[in-house]
Amino acid sequence: MSLSIRAAFLAATASAFSIAAPTITLAEPANPECIAPAQPGGGFDITCKLAQSALQQSGALQSQLRVSYMPGGIGAVAYNAIVGQRRAEPGTIVAFSAGSLLNIAQGKFGAYSEKDVRWVASIGTDYGAVVVQADSPYKNLIELMGAIKKDPTSVIIGAGGTIGSQDWMKAAMAARAAGIDYKAMRFVAFEGGGDCATALQGGHVDVCMNDVGDSQAAIDGGAPLKLLAIFSEERLPGKLAEVQTAKEQGFDILWPIVRGFYVGPDVSDEDYKWWSDAFEATMKSPDYATALQERNLFPLSMTGPETTAFIEERVAAYKTLAADFGLATK
Repeated sequence: MSLSIRAAFLAATASAFSIAAPTITLAEPANPECIAPAQPGGGFDITCKLAQSALQQSGALQSQLRVSYMPGGIGAVAYNAIVGQRRAEPGTIVAFSAGSLLNIAQGKFGAYSEKDVRWVASIGTDYGAVVVQADSPYKNLIELMGAIKKDPTSVIIGAGGTIGSQDWMKAAMAARAAGIDYKAMRFVAFEGGGDCATALQGGHVDVCMNDVGDSQAAIDGGAPLKLLAIFSEERLPGKLAEVQTAKEQGFDILWPIVRGFYVGPDVSDEDYKWWSDAFEATMKSPDYATALQERNLFPLSMTGPETTAFIEERVAAYKTLAADFGLATK
């Protein structure tokens, strides 16, 4: 983890325990909507649902925040729709993740870059996870990667996104750490983490390179799945404390997944500030830490220009990582 992102995490964690919230004086946008740029059930859905409940619970938003779905290209369809046709909608926020930023770094969002929208807030972080069926023969990441090394075609790896996506990148990084040619992986792409988890339960893939948030939510809901490893620096707290990190198992891989929102490029300064202030107030409210915990997310609170600077630093870092794996960058 770079010094800049490490500093951001430390600062965000500290701010999560502050109780002094700013006063929101501007009028809230009419007909508020949160676009989750994938099918229901994945990380984007969790991000929008968190905003939906937390903004109202904190009192920052008086109207009901409607959640809609716009799948395609791990956020590319929604990004192009906002920048191309819905540039000035004051009430529309769109969820993004680290996967969105990785795709932007590779030019997968078409002609648009990270500078073509207004970044409102980071509301928390997730982490990458390796997920298998509950009765999987693989008891840990070492066994799984050992099987892939012995015969790369024997294990079907599922992920949300095609080659170059963040889920593919997690698999490629694990393969490289195990001394495996990542290009030999047997890889199946899905539109999102929820689709991959469904395929995993149906026995169509052997493992999903997913995220902690949506994977643990599925497990909490009764899905017969288990986590083999989490791509965090240290073990996560609570119910996840028994899950080993990849690093503990000999794979020095970190993959934090920022989650947050952007608005269209022509949204007024007043409406942009309203959303920024609303999220800042919400993330400083007494109940927000609990809202994160309920969704297996962790503090990473930023709003306004601080978010924009963080996004630009992350996109630059992802360009370097993509180039390291022989992927085209923008």
